[in-house]
Amino acid sequence: MNKSVMRGQLLFLGLSWLLSSQAAEVRFSPVPVPQSPAEKAAITASSSVTINGVSHPIGYHAILRSGAQSGDHVFGQLMDAAGKPLLAADGSPRISNSNDFASLLNLPSGLFMVSHFENRPGAMYLTELKQDADGLLTALRTRPIDFSSVKGGWVHCAGSVTPWQTHLGSEEYEPDARLVDPATGSLDDYYAPMADYYGGDLLALNPYDYGWVTEVAVTSFDQTTVVKHHAMGRVSVEMALVMPDQRTVYISDDGTNVGLYLFRADKKGDLSAGNLYALQWQQTGNEHGGQAMAKWVSLGHASDSDIQPLLEQRITFGDMFETAAPDGSGQCPAGFVSVNHGHDDGLHECLRLKPGMAQAASRLETRRYAAMQGATTELRKEEGLTFDPAARANRLFMAMSEVDQGMEDNMRYGQADNRYDIGGPNHIRLPMNRCGAVYGMSLGFGVLQDSWSRYAGKQITAVLNGRMTRALDPTSSLVYDATPLAANRCDVEAIANPDNISFMPAANTLLVAEDSDYHENNMAWAYDFSTGQLTRIQTAPLGAEITSFDYYPNINGHGYLMSVIQHPFDDHEDAAPDAQARHAVTGYIGPFPVMGE
Repeated sequence: MNKSVMRGQLLFLGLSWLLSSQAAEVRFSPVPVPQSPAEKAAITASSSVTINGVSHPIGYHAILRSGAQSGDHVFGQLMDAAGKPLLAADGSPRISNSNDFASLLNLPSGLFMVSHFENRPGAMYLTELKQDADGLLTALRTRPIDFSSVKGGWVHCAGSVTPWQTHLGSEEYEPDARLVDPATGSLDDYYAPMADYYGGDLLALNPYDYGWVTEVAVTSFDQTTVVKHHAMGRVSVEMALVMPDQRTVYISDDGTNVGLYLFRADKKGDLSAGNLYALQWQQTGNEHGGQAMAKWVSLGHASDSDIQPLLEQRITFGDMFETAAPDGSGQCPAGFVSVNHGHDDGLHECLRLKPGMAQAASRLETRRYAAMQGATTELRKEEGLTFDPAARANRLFMAMSEVDQGMEDNMRYGQADNRYDIGGPNHIRLPMNRCGAVYGMSLGFGVLQDSWSRYAGKQITAVLNGRMTRALDPTSSLVYDATPLAANRCDVEAIANPDNISFMPAANTLLVAEDSDYHENNMAWAYDFSTGQLTRIQTAPLGAEITSFDYYPNINGHGYLMSVIQHPFDDHEDAAPDAQARHAVTGYIGPFPVMGE
C-alpha cells in the first residue's frame, strides 16, 4: 500500500474514532433478505431503533401513493403549460409512478412536502401535512406546482433542503442541444415526450431550458416561487447540496463520463450569482475503490440574469462552438480541444470555443466547457450527496452507483475498450466494481477564485464498497449482465449501486439506498462509522427503487427518514398482490426520537 492510500484511510479511521466518543449508540433492528414471494412483494423497514440502550418503535409509513386524491388534486397527475391534465392515448389521466425526492419544509405557515416526479414533462407537487402528537404525518391536501414560468420541469430526480428552508430540486439527463434539428425541433426519443407540455409542439421547446438546479420557495399552500438557477451550470443534475456557510454548493452529475461541480455564491442564501468550479481528480491510489486529491478548475463567474437573455434569444450549440471530427487515431485538428464526456457510451469530440462565448458555454454547456478546461469528466453514475457537519469531520459523501467504464483504465467492464478514455485525459484509472461505492471527501479551508471557503473539497477516499459475487468470463464483457437477476450479482450483505444517501450526525451513521439491478430487491442500509457495522434497514418490492433517502433530525420534536418507493413491480407485474400495490409510495421511516442534533 502506498503512503497516499495509507494516509487517506488513516484520515477517515481517525475521524471516525474522534467522533465515536461523541456519537449516540444507535442500532437499527435488521431487516432480512427477502426470500418468499410475499417478502419480495412487501415494503419492509426496521421496526425499532435502539438509542443508547433504549428501544424505540419505528416503521414505514406511507403519506401518499401516486394516483391518490388529496384535497382537490390527484397526486402525481402530469400537467401541461396551461395547467391542464395530460392524458394517455386511451384518454385516461397520465399519473406518474416515478415519485422521487420529497422534502419536508417546516415553515411558519405550516409543515409542507415538495415531491418530485421523474418524468418528461416533469412535475413537482406541494402537499400540506398534519403532524400528530406521536409524530405521525398525514396529507391534508396536495396540488401541482406551476412550472410554466420556467418552461416546465424535466426529470426531477434527487434534491435537498437549503439552510434557509427552500426546496432545492434537480433536472437530470439534460438534452444534448448539439443534436437538435432546428427545422423540426426533434432531438431523440428521450426528449420527444417533453413536447406534450406544449401540446405536442417540439419547436416550442428549447433544450437549454432543461438541466438546471431548481429552487422552490414555499410561502403558503397557495403561494410558491420557482427559479432555475442558470448561474449554477447546466448538467445532468442529480442533486445540489448547500454547505452550512450558505454559499458553497456541491452539484452531482448523473450519467457516464460526467463531472462533479462546486458553486460558490456571491452572497449567503442567494444562489443567483457566483463562481463555478469543476473537479479535477488527481489519483493517488487505486485500492479499495480508489483515492484522489481534488483540484478545482475555475469555470468563471455568472449570474442568472447573465444567462437568462441567452435563453430568450434561443442561443444554439453552433453559436458557441465550432466542431471537427477526430481522426482514426483519436487526434483532433490543430486549434481544437479534444474532450470525452457524455451520458451513455462516452462522447469524444473536437471543440473550439467561438470568441466571446466563454461565459455562455460555461453555464449552458457546463460539462463540455469543464472538459475543455482540463476538469475530469470520467465519473460513472454519480448520484446522491450528503454531509457530515460534525466539527472534527467536515466531510462530504457522494454515491457512485458503479465504478466502471470512464472510471476504469481504457476498459469497459474489465475488458479492453477505449471508448470512455480516448481523447480525454484518463484521470481515473480504477479496477471495475459494478456494485459501486460511496466516497468521502474531506473538506477544509481553500481558496476559490476570490474568496476562501471552509468547505473546499480536498481528499477523496472510498469509504464503503459493494462486492461483486461473480467473476467475469474473460471472453465476454456481458456475462455479468446476463447472469439471472435472482442470483443477486452483488453480495446481499453489502451495498449494490448506491443512489440516495443521507447522514445521521448524532449517530455518526451513513444511510444508503440502492437503485440496483444486481440485488433482486433493492435495499437500504445504515453504516455506523464508530463500529464499522452495516445494517440492512429496508427492502423494496420487486422492480422498485428506494429514493429520497433523506434524514430530518428534528421537526417539532420528531425525526424522519424520508423513503420513497418508486415504480414498484416494474417488469414484475405478476408479482404484485393487487393493482394498488403497483402505485409508487411517498413515505418515511420513523418517527425517531430527537438525538441531539
